[in-house]
Amino acid sequence: MFGPVEQSGAVAVATFGRARARPLVPPPAVEAPPLRAPRRSDHPLARRWDGLCRRIEGWAHRADLTPDLAEDVGSARWFRGLGTLLGLALAAAACWPDFAPLQAAPLMPIDDAAQKEFAAHSLRPFVQGATSGRHFAASQDLVMRLEYAPERPEIQLAATLGENDTVQRMLQRAGVGLGDAGQASALLGSAVALTEIQPGTRFDITLGARTSPADPRPLQAIKVRPRFDLALAIARSGGGLGLSRTAIPVDTQPLRLRGVVGASLYRSARAAGAPPGTVQDYLRTVDEVLPFEEILPTDEFDLVVSYKRAADGEGQAGDLQYAAILRDGRPRLQLLRWGNEGAFESLDALTGAQGAGSDGALLTPVAGHVTSGFGLRRHPILGFVRMHAGIDFAAPWGSPVYAATDGRVSFAGWHGGHGNYVRLDHGGGIGTGYGHMSRIAVGPGMAVRRGQVIGYVGSTGLSTGPHLHYELYRGGQVVDPASVRFLARRQAADPGQIAAFKARLAQMVALRPTAALR
Repeated sequence: MFGPVEQSGAVAVATFGRARARPLVPPPAVEAPPLRAPRRSDHPLARRWDGLCRRIEGWAHRADLTPDLAEDVGSARWFRGLGTLLGLALAAAACWPDFAPLQAAPLMPIDDAAQKEFAAHSLRPFVQGATSGRHFAASQDLVMRLEYAPERPEIQLAATLGENDTVQRMLQRAGVGLGDAGQASALLGSAVALTEIQPGTRFDITLGARTSPADPRPLQAIKVRPRFDLALAIARSGGGLGLSRTAIPVDTQPLRLRGVVGASLYRSARAAGAPPGTVQDYLRTVDEVLPFEEILPTDEFDLVVSYKRAADGEGQAGDLQYAAILRDGRPRLQLLRWGNEGAFESLDALTGAQGAGSDGALLTPVAGHVTSGFGLRRHPILGFVRMHAGIDFAAPWGSPVYAATDGRVSFAGWHGGHGNYVRLDHGGGIGTGYGHMSRIAVGPGMAVRRGQVIGYVGSTGLSTGPHLHYELYRGGQVVDPASVRFLARRQAADPGQIAAFKARLAQMVALRPTAALR
C-alpha cells in the first residue's frame, strides 16, 4: 500500500503511493544547564520519615480509600469513598473549636470616686451642646451617670400656640412648671384677652437652672407678640415674674402694585410682590366682570391692598381694596371694595350706567355660542317634539355663568329636567333662568349685579353634554331671549354715595405704586 522507504542520509517520509526523502538537518547545539543533585538530609530520622511516607502512600493507593464519588455510584468502591468522606467530616466536627466572648480588661484600676469623675467628664461635651450622631436608650446606668453631669444654666426654646389650645397648657408642654405657667398666663391675660391670641403665635421662652433634679426649671423670660402693634415680655425679677408692654407704631397706608400682564397675570402680579392670597382675590374679582380671554398681554394690572407696616420692620398684607385693568394707560375695568358686605363695585354699576349695558342690552350669560334656538324641536333625550323654552349656549364644563343684569334670586336648586337651576327676578315682570349648571354660586333671596357669577356650566338634568340653558320671562311667560334686546335702567344710587365712591376711587388711583410688599 505504501511505497518503498529510503533511509540513507535522509529522513524518510511515508506518502500514499510513494516515499519522499528530506535531508537530515542536525538540531542546534544547546548547552544543557548543570545538573544539581537533590538536596536530601542524611539524618537517620529524615530517611525514616521518607520511608514511612512512601509506605503510607503505597498502602493508600492499594486500599483506594478516596475514589471519585461521581463514578461507579452504588459499587463497593463508591461506598468505601463515602465512608472516608463521612469519617473526615466527623473528625472535623469533633475538632471544631469552642468560641467564647472575651471581656476586655479595664483601662486602669480606678476607685468609685475616680469612676464618677470619669463619667462626668465623658458627658460634659454633650452638656455643652455637642453630639456624637448616636442615640442611646435610657438605662439605669445612664441615669446614674447623668446625676453627676453638669446641667446647662439656661436653655432657650420656642413654642407655638395651636388650635383649640390654651396658653397655660402650651407653656407646660414646653417645660414650664405648673406654678410659673399659671402665673405667666395670668400676666398675659391682664394685658390682652387670651382668646384674642391667634393660633400659630410664637412664644420665645427662657428657662433657668433647676435647684434640684426633681424640680422643673424655673421660668426666666417670655417674649410674645399677641397683636401686630403690641409686644409683651415677661421677666423674672427678684423672686417673682413681671410683665412689660411695648406699643409698636404701625403705618396703615395701603400699597399699590402695578405692572404689565405679560404671559401670565398671576406670575406677573407675584413678581411685583403681591402675596398669593392677594393675587387670588384679584383674579377672582376681575374674572367676575371681565373674562380673562379679553385681557391682552400688553394690558396692565393695577391693585391696591391694605397693608400694615410696623416700626420694627414687620409687614402684614390685608384685604384687596381696588382692582383694575388698564389698556393704553386708560382704565378698562375699575372695581372698588364698597359697602358693608365688602363686595366690589364699579362706578358705572353704582350710577346705573351699566344696569343693562351701554345700549340697554342684556349681558350674554356665558362665554359660548348658541347651539339651539327658541321654539319647537325634537328633544335629544326624550325623542319627541316639544317646546324648547329658551336657547342653549355651548361652553366648557365649569365655565362661569353670569347674571344677565341686576336682580334678585327667586329660585336656586334642583328643578327637574333643568338640573341645577337659578331664576332671577329683575323687576318690571322681567326674569331670566339658567339651567343644567354643575354648581350654583348663589342662594334664594340674594341680590346680584350684572355680570356677577351665579354658577358654573354643567350637564345636570336632561342634558347630553355641558351647556347652559338660558330662558327669558316676561309677565311670567317664556319669550324668545333673542327678541328682547333692551331693558329699563335701574334707578341711580344716592348722589352722596356716588360722590363718596368717586372720592375713595380717587384716593386709590392717587397712591404711588410700590416696588414690592415686604
